[in-house]
Amino acid sequence: MTAGRTLVVGSGFVGTGIARRLAADGKEVTLASRTPVTPPDGAGWTPLDAIDAGACGRLLDRLRPDRVVLVHGPSDVTWCEEHPDRAAAAHTGIAAHFAAGAGGARLVLISTDNVFDGTRADNTEDTPVRPANAYGRAKAAAERALLEAADALVLRVSLVYGHEPADAGKWLNFFAACAHRLVRGEPVTAPADQWTTPVLVDDVAEVTAALLDCRDPLPPVLHLGGPDRVGRAAWASVIADALGARPGLVVPTARAGTRYASRPENTCLVSTLLGRLPATRGIRVRGVQEGARLLARDFGERDLGERDLGERTYGEQAFGERAFGEAV
Repeated sequence: MTAGRTLVVGSGFVGTGIARRLAADGKEVTLASRTPVTPPDGAGWTPLDAIDAGACGRLLDRLRPDRVVLVHGPSDVTWCEEHPDRAAAAHTGIAAHFAAGAGGARLVLISTDNVFDGTRADNTEDTPVRPANAYGRAKAAAERALLEAADALVLRVSLVYGHEPADAGKWLNFFAACAHRLVRGEPVTAPADQWTTPVLVDDVAEVTAALLDCRDPLPPVLHLGGPDRVGRAAWASVIADALGARPGLVVPTARAGTRYASRPENTCLVSTLLGRLPATRGIRVRGVQEGARLLARDFGERDLGERDLGERTYGEQAFGERAFGEAV
């Protein structure tokens, strides 16, 4: 399954990153979304109101994709908490539309660590799903709708980060939001009691591309998290260091009373399966220090230069001493 047409439903940060990787690999890829976007070089874009079942069916009939990647929203956790019924209807309905109409296409749903309640720091594929917020409940329902109706794959991904311009016209991923403030010399207030296993958007795209091309049978659920378990305040300090920001700009706080109040204490994923799959076991998922060093260049600050960050692959040591932020 190395050729053919791929449809990516959702043109946000993650969907665009996946489309960019597929296009760079020479694949025919089309982004579909309600909001017009400029697609990455080599990719296309088409309008789609994915809540409309008829519109989804007509698009599938026209494009006849061999692979469909669902990266649809809404993904703002705070918005979902304020509009739980609308969030659930959108996530579940869209998954059901494509499960019913995709035919023999390979279906991949990009899901979330928020399907867990945060009481564990090591959520594996076998951990029982127990959402603690509206976003997690909506995604869990979408997973069920897809897996019950189609031969599909759910790829749960931890907090995704990467470069986004300050004028992107939307809320930014955590790394980009911190970096833009820090390069302007502005303070960043971040919770010290909300933990995640961040994963670089380019690594998400690489894993997704490999799974789409995989000829071997795949399990229904896979996890993708970065190798470091890190508190947000400690992660912000790593970002500040990589950017050469003025000391003291990162202000640790408690998540209660902030926009992170509805996030579980731990939004962390551990993979027990990707390292066993021939398609993904050689992929090296980068930690937060290396990610910050690579992205510092995109934010116009000093290049830290090369440092020995270790070569860790899923097949070797994907999850080691995840200790960043333990003292914050």
